[in-house]
Amino acid sequence: MNDVLVMVLAGGKGTRLRPLTTDRAKPAVPFGGRYRIVDFVLSNFVNSGFYKIKLLTQYKSDSLNSHISRGWRLAEFLGHFVDPVPAQQRRGPHWFAGSADAIFQSLNHIEDEDPNHICVFGADHIYHMDVGQMVDFHRYRHSDLTVAAIPVPIEQGFQFGIIEVDDEERIVGFQEKPRDPKPIPGRPEMCLASMGNYVFKADKLVNEVVRDSQNPDSDHDFGKNIITHMVNDPAVTAHVYDFSTNTIPGVPEDGMNYWRDVGTIDAYWEASMDLVSVNPEFDLYNRHWPIRSYYRHFPPAKFVHDDPESNRVGTAVDSIVAEGCIVSGGAIRSSILFPTVRINSYSSVEESILFEGVDVGRHAKIRKAIIDKDVVIPPHTTIGYDREEDARRFEISDDGVVVVQKGFSFD
Repeated sequence: MNDVLVMVLAGGKGTRLRPLTTDRAKPAVPFGGRYRIVDFVLSNFVNSGFYKIKLLTQYKSDSLNSHISRGWRLAEFLGHFVDPVPAQQRRGPHWFAGSADAIFQSLNHIEDEDPNHICVFGADHIYHMDVGQMVDFHRYRHSDLTVAAIPVPIEQGFQFGIIEVDDEERIVGFQEKPRDPKPIPGRPEMCLASMGNYVFKADKLVNEVVRDSQNPDSDHDFGKNIITHMVNDPAVTAHVYDFSTNTIPGVPEDGMNYWRDVGTIDAYWEASMDLVSVNPEFDLYNRHWPIRSYYRHFPPAKFVHDDPESNRVGTAVDSIVAEGCIVSGGAIRSSILFPTVRINSYSSVEESILFEGVDVGRHAKIRKAIIDKDVVIPPHTTIGYDREEDARRFEISDDGVVVVQKGFSFD
């Protein structure tokens, strides 16, 4: 894989995830009890044997850059790296104008590495993927462009960019959120949704982003401009890679197709709840395909008090509890606790995600909520039980998930 350069697009604002993205980039949003969203795409590449990775950042990237520099140091002696690449206005006095422009303004990195192939992946999704299988498919097909896609029910096709293919997996068309999506040949009930993950021949990608940069009417977006133009160019060979064929050691067959876009509060909450089920489709505990991250030296989680008569029992059921947490006489159910969360006596937390440093006071009740970092919940506080009351203080999603923003004060 030494002739492959990886470029991960990690500069999105993530406006639909507010207030979780008020102070951080979307890829830096915590997920799964001890990770950041960006860790999943990076783990996929490292587990697949790709060690030359450029991470293109822009929006509020301080916490993301710190996370990468502290937790993703590869073997420099062997030429391995995960390098954050901030927007530098190298092509003029403007920031990245879109995903294609991010690559255009970073052409110096492609010139320095001189790869034969380039992977351009987003940093916003939760999934397992052996990228080597996609690159092998790309090479075998002698493709200029390969787009990863996942089959979805045709009635859901209006939510995605839909790829049209022929019988030989060549891309013959692309539709952006169509009302009447084209089905997969031979599978009329399914259509192919783009995952936003691409493999290019390096020279073809360079030519395309240079061409696109010269078009004043372009949105400089990969899906809308680069992919659409290449698919319609008869000189370009473009294929689709069916993600459902990708196999991962240690993942059962019914979990192979797991892929979630956590771009909204409701999607983020639902994907988080997936993790705490008894037999989750997405398994964080697969030793054959570890999710890597930056770890700090916190003590193990601790559960104290066992007095059923007074209802002062420290318990957690169907939940993920990270290191450094203390569950002191409170009850946790179907929830995720990030490091150093404290749950005090007689309180209850259900179907919720509590970020690092949250402190839940005695007799507090929390249900179907996301509590951001370092929030102190006063005793007897109730969240998630009275929508009208919650709406006066917090943001509430369409499906009723209450979000308490970072550092919120109850005074």
